[in-house]
This record gives sequence, structure tokens and C-alpha cells, in this order.
Amino acid sequence: MRITSYSFGRITVDDRTYTSDIIIFPDHVKSSWWRLEGHLLQIPDLKEVIDARPDVLIIGTGYYGTMRVPDEVIQHLRSLGMDVHVHDSKKAVELFNKISSERDVVAALHLTC
Repeated sequence: MRITSYSFGRITVDDRTYTSDIIIFPDHVKSSWWRLEGHLLQIPDLKEVIDARPDVLIIGTGYYGTMRVPDEVIQHLRSLGMDVHVHDSKKAVELFNKISSERDVVAALHLTC
């Protein structure tokens, strides 16, 4: 998977464009990713990611970095052996493209705010 473009509220992955939050797995994209509370990431929001157990999880907190990721969520994911990176979605996209061909990476991306 490769992200070819990202702008506020819009992302293109492998020539397919999405306009809602997504989770990019190595073999598919989950579109329309919804969270229990829109701008607060919680462990249940990442059930499919936890089940997949990637080596690396990149969390994109939005174009302006508005989505909060509590420390306890990061600590829980790391306790499962994941290398967790939290950035605004612009930086998250850059990191995903940089390392996704080298490691087992999942990206959970909030596209707006």
C-alpha cells in the first residue's frame, strides 16, 4: 500500500481516494473508520488493529492534530509489542510511506481537523 496524496479530508491510497477516516492494513483499507468519541482515541476503536498485531502502528491525529491519543492507549499498544508513532496526519502519511515497504505497518488516520 502506498499513499499517493493527502490533504484535509481527502487521501489517496493505491489510486483509490477516500474522504473519511481510514485504517490502512498491509493488504486492505478499512474506510469510514469511526471512533466511540470522534476526537478521542480509545482502545476499542483499534480492535481490528490489535487483532492484526502489526509491528508498527502509525496514528494520524488529523490535519491539525486535533484527535487526542491518551498515554494509556499508547502504553497498552506498546505492551502488546507494537512500535507506536503518533503524529499529525501529514507527518503520519510521510512516515507510513517511508517505512511501509520495510516493516509490517498499519496506519490509523483521522483525515480532518
